[in-house]
Amino acid sequence: MKLAFATDKGTQRADNQDYVDVFVNHKGLQLALVADGVGGANAGDVAATMAVSHIGNDWTSTKISQAAEVKQWLIDHTARENKMILNAASRYKSLQGMATTIVVAVILPSRLIIANIGDSRAYLLRRDNMLQLTQDHNLASELLRRGAITTDEAAAHPGRHLITRQLGASVDAKPDIREIIVESGDLLLLTTDGLGKAVSEEEIIHTIHGADSITESVAKLIATANAHGSSDNVTVLLGYQEGEEQ
Repeated sequence: MKLAFATDKGTQRADNQDYVDVFVNHKGLQLALVADGVGGANAGDVAATMAVSHIGNDWTSTKISQAAEVKQWLIDHTARENKMILNAASRYKSLQGMATTIVVAVILPSRLIIANIGDSRAYLLRRDNMLQLTQDHNLASELLRRGAITTDEAAAHPGRHLITRQLGASVDAKPDIREIIVESGDLLLLTTDGLGKAVSEEEIIHTIHGADSITESVAKLIATANAHGSSDNVTVLLGYQEGEEQ
């Protein structure tokens, strides 16, 4: 899969606590990660950087190639990283309270394995359709899934800012795992909530279709989020399933 990514602190934040990178293992399989850190001072940045760099660098030493192995590896390594973040926060006063969301995509031939903790998202774009592959782990989404509030109520609910599952927030941080078949021409989108807060799905699709490459799409999506006054850092990763030119 052809990949492009970028991150930006946005127009309203003094620093950037998002982190994004791509890693390749010995079997040539790509692992893409996006994290959105939280915590005082630079602690959120530390948590996000730890999660992406530790999980990603561990991936580069593997020879995993099967979907079942990938799923178990992601469960094991997110649990391991959760412990590492908790331990670092307990040892250093400046890191107390740090945590991070994370969304991960492992790209196998003709399929994706997606894992997420928190409200950073994965989408699949197929022609004019945009499918959210992840469920947000925030209070509003939890209430919506229980039927306690409606979709319209969830969109404006104050609980949408209260994350219920993160790396570093508690000893229990099991990710949701999803496997999906991809077709030629499909687009993978990983993003922190800085994009979704400011840009609708319809505008995301329109922006991507109006660009000449995924690199240009990434830049335009970030610029659009900032132009709309996104209140957060903005990180975008796009992957294009090759088979036709993009």
